[in-house]
Amino acid sequence: MDQILLINKPKGISSAQVVNLVKQKYKVKVGHAGTLDPQASGLLIVLTGKKTKEASHFLKLPKIYEVEAILGIRTDTFDLEGRILQTNLRRVLHLELEQVLKKFQGEIWQTPPSYSAKKIKGQPAYKLARRGQKIILKPQKVTIYSLKLLSFRYPEFKLILNVSSGFYVRSFINEIGIALGVGATVKNIKRLAIGPYHLDEAQTLEAILDKSPR
Repeated sequence: MDQILLINKPKGISSAQVVNLVKQKYKVKVGHAGTLDPQASGLLIVLTGKKTKEASHFLKLPKIYEVEAILGIRTDTFDLEGRILQTNLRRVLHLELEQVLKKFQGEIWQTPPSYSAKKIKGQPAYKLARRGQKIILKPQKVTIYSLKLLSFRYPEFKLILNVSSGFYVRSFINEIGIALGVGATVKNIKRLAIGPYHLDEAQTLEAILDKSPR
């Protein structure tokens, strides 16, 4: 079984858990081509058999995300799963948000979240952060190819982002909050596409696991 599986990953399960479930079902070598946070949903590419050797190709592809965020809150994980560090009730205007978003176009420097799968000496950063260890991650250059504000009803807004590989949506929303001076945190993330592969082509995890091995 040498396949490229397009899976619509639900919230509440890690990419590694999806890989393990597929591996248990089909009894072959399995890997994924770009992780999604457990609390994120959307397109996850899972490779089986000889296709696992092609993982590096998929990792370099641009990605499209839909993200919902909330202004006036800053957390240690940059999403609603984390501990609240700051709140700010100053009302942000629509024009103010649009002006800040315009500053985040093209190449930018971005620091990955401490609570991320970024490896530090072989260990995911989030595991070290949960142990109370101080995490220092280096900024990296990423690219925002396009950005569109889909909706804004204070304090919530929704964006669609077309970005390069290595881009961290949670870090981006945190940076938007800093630029506005009120803080911001992620409510929902959905990955819509990885290169030419789109979410509307994906199957549910349940459907993949219900199939008979070939």
